[in-house]
Amino acid sequence: MGEYQFGLGDRGARTGAGDREPEGALDEVIAHAAAQGDSFQVAARKTKIEPVLARLDRDLVGLAPVKARIREIAALLVIERLRAEAGLSSERPSLHMSFTGSPGTGKTTVALRMAEILHELGYIDQPRLVSVTRDDLVGEYVGHTGPKTKEVLQRALGGVLFIDEAYSMERAENERDYGQEAVEVLLQYMEKERERLVVVFAGYKDQMNDFFGSNPGMSSRVAHHIDFPDYSVDELTHIAALMLERQSYELTDGAADALRRYIELRKERPRFANARSIRNAIDRARMRQASRLFDRDDEIERRDLVLIEAQDILQSSLFDQDVSDQDDSPSGHAGDTASRGDPEPDGEA
Repeated sequence: MGEYQFGLGDRGARTGAGDREPEGALDEVIAHAAAQGDSFQVAARKTKIEPVLARLDRDLVGLAPVKARIREIAALLVIERLRAEAGLSSERPSLHMSFTGSPGTGKTTVALRMAEILHELGYIDQPRLVSVTRDDLVGEYVGHTGPKTKEVLQRALGGVLFIDEAYSMERAENERDYGQEAVEVLLQYMEKERERLVVVFAGYKDQMNDFFGSNPGMSSRVAHHIDFPDYSVDELTHIAALMLERQSYELTDGAADALRRYIELRKERPRFANARSIRNAIDRARMRQASRLFDRDDEIERRDLVLIEAQDILQSSLFDQDVSDQDDSPSGHAGDTASRGDPEPDGEA
């Protein structure tokens, strides 16, 4: 095995103007950096990890504790690979993870970015995420669960398996439930295929704590527990602005005020799903805008296609509820309560 001393001695001459410095696979980057006399830090930076982390920061609003933890894990993995390449004693770190938090807080997006990082550093074969729920793992009759779970695990080998609402895999109150069999098969694969498979468990924090508490063998194999906080009103407003910008929509001043008020109200209602609920609200505002424009008799200008008006937000039935909460106060949204429509599946309209 070669010995690499990053940052010591002369950097050496470049071999030619036509040579291209490799990017990507850490083994190649390290070997090239050593040959060129590059420093330890330069070798690490030449991987594609920093762009992935930058994209994570750009794609997700807020979540500073989550991003900090992902960066720490990435740093550990980079250094472990560098140690191994330098001939130092190194052992593959445990990579199974638990993501806890409410729906719509970015758990799946972070898992996707984590798959990229793990692939870039050579810990998995492909930057691939296989996302499943209980229904994909647990069978409906005796002898069905084992093969069903193994089929999913075989498909996930070489990548990351993301189990959403993982706590629902077993239902202790139902003695005929086959979820425990899925858990046992999963445990076997997490151990014997730990070089080829990374499992991310996701769900509400309290339920996940109960799940790990009743499955100590599972808990002991999960090294990284990351909690995803709910978004604040300011962060949700920013998320809404980014969603609208990506779809070439703009809010009038009145619509911006109405949307912020909507977010304040919706955040306190049942079944709120953070960014997911904001996306649903924007989709419905777009639908109201489209209906409003479709019913117009005059010519529609390009600017009309872009603008979301206050009425496109205020027609939500959520504002009707707000008026009733104010004991029929005359300061409600008079003139905007007609034709609200039925509540949507997630409790907002």
